[in-house]
Amino acid sequence: MTELVSLHAVGKTFPNGVTALRDATFSVREHEFVSLLGPSGCGKSTALRILAGLIEPSTGDVMWHGGKAPDGAKGDVGFVFQEPTLMPWASVAGNVYLPLKLAGIGRTEAMPRITEALARVGLASFADAYPRELSGGMKMRVSIARALVTNPKLLLMDEPFAALDEITRFRLNNDLLTLWAAMRQTAIFVTHSVFESVYLSSRIVVMTQRPGRVHAEIAVDAPYPRTEAFRTSPEYAALCRTVSEALVEAMAQDDPARDDSAQGNAA
Repeated sequence: MTELVSLHAVGKTFPNGVTALRDATFSVREHEFVSLLGPSGCGKSTALRILAGLIEPSTGDVMWHGGKAPDGAKGDVGFVFQEPTLMPWASVAGNVYLPLKLAGIGRTEAMPRITEALARVGLASFADAYPRELSGGMKMRVSIARALVTNPKLLLMDEPFAALDEITRFRLNNDLLTLWAAMRQTAIFVTHSVFESVYLSSRIVVMTQRPGRVHAEIAVDAPYPRTEAFRTSPEYAALCRTVSEALVEAMAQDDPARDDSAQGNAA
């Protein structure tokens, strides 16, 4: 598969002095489903926002197709945040319309795309409903539809199901894989759940504690589509153990820059 996007030696230090990422390097190929897995605060969300062009890296580069990101690359990205972030005064259709409205597309012209996006997430009959009338899972489906309505090449998802109950989360995991297979997009999914990462992904990037660096990349070779049979299989359990062990190792990693500084001070 052709490489779509990559981070090369990316670091990010915020104005308050917190270094979220240091020398983070990984690539994602077209049509992959890659999970970024790591402890809370390890820079996973920061990496996602850098990939989306929402913030700039302090060091390093973001590369698209092996070259610097073109000016229009942001239009090729759909982003699903941790919270649905829906406009309470707008209908479901109005919320999904927002990216197209910002792109200068009229409501009448946009309606077929809005209808299609809502149908893909199972909410075709809720176009005229308002966020206050929806469950948490339905609100997240609207958020996913809003990200899909522009038909982006890259779908970025920042722990979108973390706040949902387990049954709803499992159902949305299944629905997400169905969407991904149907639309043939590239997906990068941030999570701190070993089980979720193994179930969804074709590859898992395991990150260290802050400042985030790539500790390991683990391929999940189980075929798609994945069902509950996979979730209860010995293969799934073995993969979860492998990923869990890598995560424990990653969390125990020290920051090399801190070690170098300590050695310099000792000298």
